[in-house]
Amino acid sequence: MPSDKIQIELLAPARDKECAFAAIDHGADAVYIGAARFGARAAAGNSDEDIALVVQYARPFGVKVYVTLNTLLEGEEELREARDLAWRMYRIGVDALIVQDERIRLLPDMPPIPLHASTQMDNRTAEKVQRLHGEGYEQVVLARELTIEEIADIHRQVPQVPLEVFIHGAICVSYNGRCYASEVCYGRSANRGECAQFCRMPYDLETADGEKLLQGRYLLSMRDMNRTAHLEALLDAGARSLKIEGRLKDAAYVKNVTAWYRQHLDAIFKRRREYCAASQGRVELSFTPNPERSFNRGFTDYFMHGRTSDLCNTVTPKSTGERVGFVKEIRRGHIVVAGTASFANGDGLCYVSGPKGQEQLVGFRINRAEGNHLYPHRMPQGLKDGTTIYRNQDQAMESVLAGQTALRRLPLAWTLEEIPQGFRLTATVGTHAASREYECEHQEARTDQSSSIRDVLSKLGGTIYEVTNTEISFSQPWFIPRSRLAEWRREVLAEDSMSGPLPSPPTRGGSSYNKLSTEHYTPLPCGGVGGGSDGPVPIPSIPPLMTCRYCIRYQLGQCLKRNPQAVRGPLYLRGADGRRFLLRFDCKACQMTVEVSD
Repeated sequence: MPSDKIQIELLAPARDKECAFAAIDHGADAVYIGAARFGARAAAGNSDEDIALVVQYARPFGVKVYVTLNTLLEGEEELREARDLAWRMYRIGVDALIVQDERIRLLPDMPPIPLHASTQMDNRTAEKVQRLHGEGYEQVVLARELTIEEIADIHRQVPQVPLEVFIHGAICVSYNGRCYASEVCYGRSANRGECAQFCRMPYDLETADGEKLLQGRYLLSMRDMNRTAHLEALLDAGARSLKIEGRLKDAAYVKNVTAWYRQHLDAIFKRRREYCAASQGRVELSFTPNPERSFNRGFTDYFMHGRTSDLCNTVTPKSTGERVGFVKEIRRGHIVVAGTASFANGDGLCYVSGPKGQEQLVGFRINRAEGNHLYPHRMPQGLKDGTTIYRNQDQAMESVLAGQTALRRLPLAWTLEEIPQGFRLTATVGTHAASREYECEHQEARTDQSSSIRDVLSKLGGTIYEVTNTEISFSQPWFIPRSRLAEWRREVLAEDSMSGPLPSPPTRGGSSYNKLSTEHYTPLPCGGVGGGSDGPVPIPSIPPLMTCRYCIRYQLGQCLKRNPQAVRGPLYLRGADGRRFLLRFDCKACQMTVEVSD
C-alpha cells in the first residue's frame, strides 16, 4: 500500500466469530469484539479460542482485530484478571485493546499491546485527546456528539493522534461514561457492561407542580445514527477510523451495514486518490445493501452540523425499518398499498396511530402478499387511507442475508520464468511473494503455450485469491504438462508464507456509581448558570444520572432561548414505576442533565 496515501479504517462490530467473519467478508478493515469478560456489552463475550480464529481469518486481508476491555474494574482481583486477559490477547495476536479504565495502562507487567481510548472515557476535547496520547493511547474514540467542526479542530491541534468516530448504529443519549442511571435505578451498571436501557423507557413530562405536559413518551430514546452523507467530510476533518455500532446485532445486520459503508467509502477513494482502505482485498457482493432494511429506529446524523430537533423518536424505541409506501385503500380482509416496494409472505409491517401526543407504533404481519394487495393475519385497528407504512421485518432481505452474500479476494500476480535447471513459479500478493524452483528438462513446444499456462494458473477455486496478472518469461515456447503446472500452482499456494505475514509483536509498550467511578470521572458542572436557565435548583451532592448534549426542550420546541412562549420552570420525567427525575438545563453550555429528584 503506497505510503503517501492516508489509510482509512472501516471498523465493524462483532457479537461473535460468525459476525466477525461476516464483517471481514463484506469489507471491514478492522473488527472489534468482546472477550470473555470486561466488555461494555456483558452479553457479547467470546472465548479466547474464538478470538484466535477471528485473528487467523483476518490476517491475510490485513484486517485488524480489536478486543473491547472497556468497563470500569472493581478491586485488585479484577485488575489482575484484566492483565491476564491482555496477555492472552497479545499472544493470540490481537492488534489492540479498547479500554475505559485508565488504571489498566498502569498495571505492572502489562504486555506491549496497543491501547485505544474508548469513547466511554468521554473524549470531547483536544486537551483530553492530547493527554491520552501522552499517556500512551495510540488511538482515541471520540464522543458521538461532536460536530464535524469540533472533530476537525481536535485533529488540527493533535494531528498525530488517529481519531475514531462513530458513523452508524444505536446512540446513547448520555455522553458515554457519564450515565449512571441504570446502576442507580436497577442495580445494573452501564459502565460494567450491564445497561438496563433506562433511555429506552417511556416517561411522562411534568412541571414542578405535577402538571403533565406529555404522557408515556420515549423522551430519551435516540434515533439511530446514519452518517452516510457525511463520510467524505469526516475524512477531511481528520477521522481515520469510522466505526459501526452493533455488538449485539446479528450477522445479517453486520453484512448489510458493513457492505453499505464499504461501497460508499470505495466510491470516495476512486475520486479522492489521497485516501485508501486500510486493508486489502476486493469484495464482490451478491446483494444490494440498504441499512433501512435492517433494524433501525429511524435515522439521524446526530450533531454533524449542529443541533437539530430530529434526534429522538418519542413514539417508540423499536425498529421502524424502511418506509415502503402508504395505504391506498382498505378493503374487506386486505390492504392495498401504494408504492414501489415488493412484499413477501411473512413480512412485518408497522404504522403510527393515535391522536397527537398519544401516538403508538402498531405492527402486523402479512399472511399473504399478492403484489401490493396485502392480506394480514388480522386486520389492524386504526389504519386509515393515507397512513404511511413501514416494514420492520423484511423476509426477502433476511432470506438473502442468511446465505453467502460476499466473496473477498486478494489480487494475486503470477510470474513463470525459465531458469537454467528448469522453471521458477512466483506468486505475489501486495508486497508479499512466495516462490518455488522446479528442476526439469526444457521441452520445446510446437506452438505458443501462453493461453494454456494462464488458464491453469487462473484456477484458484477454494482460495482467497484472484489472478490479476500472469507474466510468462520464456526465451522461446516451452511445453509444461498441465497436470505438472497445476501441481506447481498448488504447492506455491500451499507455502506457509502465502497466508500472509504473521502479526509481529507490537513494539511498544461494585458499580460505576461509587468511589471507583468518582476516582476517574469528575462530574461536569450542572447548575448555578444564568442566561436562560430554569432558575435556582439545589445542586446535588451526587453526580447527575446522565449528562447529555441532547436537550428535551429543544427537541419539543421548548428551548428557552428560541421560544418566548416556552414553559418556564423546572421540568421532570416520571417513569412508569412512579419515580421522578429532575431535568436541569444548562443553557450556557447547551446541555442537559437528568438527576435524582428528592
